[in-house]
Amino acid sequence: MTSKKDLLLLVSLRKNSRETLTRISKATTIPVSTIYDKIRQYQGNLILKHTTLVDFSSLGYHARTNILIKAQHESREEIKEFLLKHPNVNSVFKISNGFDFMVEAVFRHVVDVEGFIASLEKRFRIERVENHYIIEDIKKEAFLSDSQLLDLV
Repeated sequence: MTSKKDLLLLVSLRKNSRETLTRISKATTIPVSTIYDKIRQYQGNLILKHTTLVDFSSLGYHARTNILIKAQHESREEIKEFLLKHPNVNSVFKISNGFDFMVEAVFRHVVDVEGFIASLEKRFRIERVENHYIIEDIKKEAFLSDSQLLDLV
């Protein structure tokens, strides 16, 4: 079980992983040396990756979508490998409830999304595809980024 101090440290890192250890220490009352040791301990198991959230539309990528894919059994592994290597695919999830994959992808234009889906359907044995365009991020990567959540844990 994770302690309340551990969760407080994770909340601070989720809020801003570039914050200095000194400032995190002041905010959490955890000694800097303990924070340093905990972060090193978490690396690779609890903390999987440090990353940056990007506003893709500012870079000219205006079409974001979630694509649900139901594939024939013998095609699943090949489709997965294709999706993992495709440069426009941001995230791939194995899911249930009638679909095999949920793909978050980013493209410059809607027509590029449609071309991507058409090429998937042409290249692989796909039974069903649903495409859901992301219009606006209302809440993103917020779980465990607010110390008020500690009361729920």
